[in-house]
Amino acid sequence: KAALSGLSEAQIAQGLAMAEAGKDVGRVHLARERLPLEIFLRGPLAWRSSILSLGQLYFKNPQGAMVPLQELGRFDLDMAPKSIVRKNLERLVYVTGNTAGLSPVNAILDLMEDTGRQPLPPGYHVNYSGEGEWKITVQVFRDLGIAFAGALVGIYILLVLQTSSYTMPLVIMVAIPLTMIGVMPGFALLNAFFTTPVKGYADPIYFTATAMIGMIALAGIVVRNSIILIDFIHHHLDRGYPLEEAVLRSGAVRFRPIVLTALAAMFGSWVITLDPIFSGLAWSFIFGLFASTAFSLVVVPVIFYLQASRKQAAAK
Repeated sequence: KAALSGLSEAQIAQGLAMAEAGKDVGRVHLARERLPLEIFLRGPLAWRSSILSLGQLYFKNPQGAMVPLQELGRFDLDMAPKSIVRKNLERLVYVTGNTAGLSPVNAILDLMEDTGRQPLPPGYHVNYSGEGEWKITVQVFRDLGIAFAGALVGIYILLVLQTSSYTMPLVIMVAIPLTMIGVMPGFALLNAFFTTPVKGYADPIYFTATAMIGMIALAGIVVRNSIILIDFIHHHLDRGYPLEEAVLRSGAVRFRPIVLTALAAMFGSWVITLDPIFSGLAWSFIFGLFASTAFSLVVVPVIFYLQASRKQAAAK
């Protein structure tokens, strides 16, 4: 019947698949959107669930005539055998879903809480960490946490070799945890004041894996301010300045270069915030540099002064 109508079986199968499963047929560019939107063509659920409606699906043959699907064949209703999925010698069923206005992590935690309140029947259990988003999230942040710890150890070893001291590198590295004071509250402020709902759902800015990468990169950047301050203090101490005056002069003289360098790095990262994937990295840079620079100008000299004055008192 398809051949007599001037149609091919592939054309009919493709049209029926588009009606049932849908297909991307193009893109549309809107002025208010940064990225083009996909045009997804698919029939409504009620329409594609009815044999009578699908029978009215028309195909255009080379002669320009419209041929309905019901004229090309017939629908046979039958019970299809259900597939049995196994993993680790156990039967399983995959349950998938998309979250709107809520991070996948929070969704999994809520599901875990619900499972704890309403346990499954005997013989059934849920494994959230076996597949999917939860497993990927746990593995990514675990590996990045190990990388962060390795970076801290590497920085400490380099500073020990440079300063010939085991305690001075700890003073220098005080600037690293100070970045946390800016990164975490910074993301909270972004979600509180700079996010708008989309179709009635919240559109939060998450602390993503790229944001974690930004924090790791910051660990090697923010120690520069501490090195500059402490090196300046040592230079003044070598010239005979008292400890208190050397500390005060280091903060006063190096204030402008440190602030200008941090501002240059922050403004340089601003353009990356427009990228949907690496925006978290840029926000970590901006908030972390801001907080670390502001606090390290005070915290690092004070800690150095307390440590150095204690050594002087012990030497007397």
